[in-house]
Amino acid sequence: MRSVHAAARAMLSGIFVVTGARGIVNPDPLIPVARRVTDRAGPALRRIHPNLPSDERTLVQLDAAAKLAGGLLLLTPLRRPAAMMLAASLIPTTLTGHRFWEEEEAHGRAQQEIQFLKNLGIIGGLLLAATDTEGRPGLRWRTSHLMSDANRSLHREARHTRARVRVAARAASIRRRLPG
Repeated sequence: MRSVHAAARAMLSGIFVVTGARGIVNPDPLIPVARRVTDRAGPALRRIHPNLPSDERTLVQLDAAAKLAGGLLLLTPLRRPAAMMLAASLIPTTLTGHRFWEEEEAHGRAQQEIQFLKNLGIIGGLLLAATDTEGRPGLRWRTSHLMSDANRSLHREARHTRARVRVAARAASIRRRLPG
């Protein structure tokens, strides 16, 4: 089963590695579509700190670098946070890049709708990858079992303590009755 998960992650990873590398090397074709985000992000970044990159080209390259890194990290033990980061980064890409509802022409609308739905499917796959533990217990399961084990241990210790107290009380009662 783990090999199936690894193969699925590798297939998912390829999309981000290829598009990320292309976006770093040649960001210019992506800039017109990215303007919907960069026009808002650039000024916000300048308000946070004047030295942060805020020009469209650099922001597109940074997004591409994040997608490339996330795609590579899907193949490592850091796959779960990488999948969450990629899913989060794909949302604005999908909403700005594939606005099928704004297309006038039927063919263009159909193409953008396909791309929009494809990205939704990829986001779903990334969310599955982010929550997948490959059959190993997840943090929630391990935490609840640790609590159960601790609770059982506490109750067992309480029973043993009560038993020792009873034995000590009997021993003290017997000592009181002895002449002495």
